[in-house]
Amino acid sequence: MLKTGVSPNEVTVVAIISACGHIGALESGRWVHSYIQNNGIETNAHVGTALVDMYSKCGSLKDARLVFERIRNKDVVVWNSMIVGYATHGFSKDAMHLFNEMCRIGYRPTDITFIGILSACGHAGLVSEGWQFFHLMKDEYGIEPKIEHYGCMVNLFGRAGHLKEAYELVKNMEINPDPVLWGTLLGACRLHGNLALGEEIAEFLINQNLANSGTYILLSNIYAAGGNWEGVARMRTLLKDSGIEKEPGCSSIEVSNKVHEFFAGDLRHPKTKEIYMMLEEMEGWLKAHGYTPQTEIVLHDLSDVEKEQSLKVHSEKLAIAFGLISTKQGATIKIVKNLRVCADCHAVTKLISKITGRKILMRDRNRFHHFMNGLCSCGDYW
Repeated sequence: MLKTGVSPNEVTVVAIISACGHIGALESGRWVHSYIQNNGIETNAHVGTALVDMYSKCGSLKDARLVFERIRNKDVVVWNSMIVGYATHGFSKDAMHLFNEMCRIGYRPTDITFIGILSACGHAGLVSEGWQFFHLMKDEYGIEPKIEHYGCMVNLFGRAGHLKEAYELVKNMEINPDPVLWGTLLGACRLHGNLALGEEIAEFLINQNLANSGTYILLSNIYAAGGNWEGVARMRTLLKDSGIEKEPGCSSIEVSNKVHEFFAGDLRHPKTKEIYMMLEEMEGWLKAHGYTPQTEIVLHDLSDVEKEQSLKVHSEKLAIAFGLISTKQGATIKIVKNLRVCADCHAVTKLISKITGRKILMRDRNRFHHFMNGLCSCGDYW
């Protein structure tokens, strides 16, 4: 477009900025932002919202906040974007402070505002505050809860271990819960080791033809945690017989203004040899630190050795290996994953952050994970 002499307008730059945010291309997004500033395109509320959203999705809340502060005529959408950005990263106090400031000035919250603030409460484990906001949304602002609001509440209850309350909320919803909502509840059952409730939910989903691949995997994980290997085998068989295809995991990482994409077992990258050599080196580090592969999460009918090999080449591990060989020592590694990061990759990424002294920032389907010194900002609940 630029080569042909056609100048982009507001609609063009918003579309490009949004695309950069979707794939986590921070440096490309910064280039577009610089182009906007140098070519007289106004950073109005529309463009500003796109920039705030892009920087948040690319892991740079500092840049997102700078853009937010410089937007002169903010509307509620701008405020929402910043609140949701803080919430997605787990910066709950900042999200709640911004919500209070927004209301104080006189902006009226929308359904998106409450998705952000309820999510923030969930990350911080603020159960009573979350309930207050949920009722405030309905009673004071007349906003009927959507599936996303219920999802935030189930996540909030689940994180706090209030599984009975979460289950009752789902059963009494005025709208039909979707597989993502059920998956959130199953994930909470896995975390807290509630096999009975996990079985009840999973069996209901399977019998109602509402199960997806994640349903079988989560219940298998619950069985494995309780040492019920017959249950694990049954889930493997049911998943195979169901014919459900698992969405392939894909992880991307931006290096030198170029986005590199990996699938599990990928051999397409020009630096495949170096990447797999780094994987071998990583495996040595991990074993030296007591790591044991979580083979129970692999539902394919494979031997234990084959399961370990399958885990070893997950897309996020390939992206991390590429990041380690392609960035300067000490640089933050930023990864975008299209699905929820699995338990094994989560454990590995924590250890790699400790061993290498690197910060690893990973955006998965649910949230941002800030890995530092062997810990994750999600508190191992995601």
